[in-house]
Amino acid sequence: MPAFIQMGSEKHFSSLHTTLCATGGGAYKFEQDFRTMGDLELCKLDELDCLVKGVLYIDSVGFNGHSECYYFENPTDAERCQKLPFNLENPYPLLLVNIGSGVSILAVYSKDNYKRVTGTSLGGGTFFGLCCLLTGCSTFEEALEMASHGDSTKVDKLVRDIYGGDYERFGLPGWAVASSFGNMMSKEKRESVSKEDLARATLITITNNIGSIARMCALNENINRVVFVGNFLRINTISMRLLAYALDYWSKGQLKALFLEHEGYFGAVGALLGLLDSA
Repeated sequence: MPAFIQMGSEKHFSSLHTTLCATGGGAYKFEQDFRTMGDLELCKLDELDCLVKGVLYIDSVGFNGHSECYYFENPTDAERCQKLPFNLENPYPLLLVNIGSGVSILAVYSKDNYKRVTGTSLGGGTFFGLCCLLTGCSTFEEALEMASHGDSTKVDKLVRDIYGGDYERFGLPGWAVASSFGNMMSKEKRESVSKEDLARATLITITNNIGSIARMCALNENINRVVFVGNFLRINTISMRLLAYALDYWSKGQLKALFLEHEGYFGAVGALLGLLDSA
């Protein structure tokens, strides 16, 4: 951000006499720097207002003639998995799960009627931060690349590790995670895991937690369509397919996980629309 403000100063952005619309925490954190270093005034817009407005607008105009919204069919089967378009023509109500550094979950009943239901501090920033600590990686892309080659079952304790199979009475399959990182209590198992395994387990842990919270919110709000957005999902097919499968499996087909092509840009689009509205 300091580099951007410096560029704005050197290129005399302020001479254009335009309003710079900004959203998110940075609109407040860097406002004084914009004013003193760049001679620029910010028009600060609410982060969640911009998010909802951006999602609804981009979905309404489509994406290069295609649907902005899509879902995964057969998400856990590498050969049969298909990314299919979904028509959000009548989107309400929907649960909007915005996964950035942390997570905010909104129930959207109409373009003007929505509320923040809850959130969690365990989001994309948690995944990346833990991967940096556990693997020594230095970029988000590197962390995801590691995760794509890892095996989380070497790190996590599964239901079958405890029961020897399924826990049938309560419908828990043997492959379900009983304890994230539970195998790391064993010195022998700690010494046998790779950095890739640790990255994969971290990704699965964060994604499962988000999916679980989203499912509970959907049930509480009586909403069956859950739209996941945010930069955590950028180049992150592993998490998207896991969320798609988890919501479908644990809800017995009642909940559908939906995704959008421009996962991390809706706040910026909403800010732009805010500028156009004020013009």
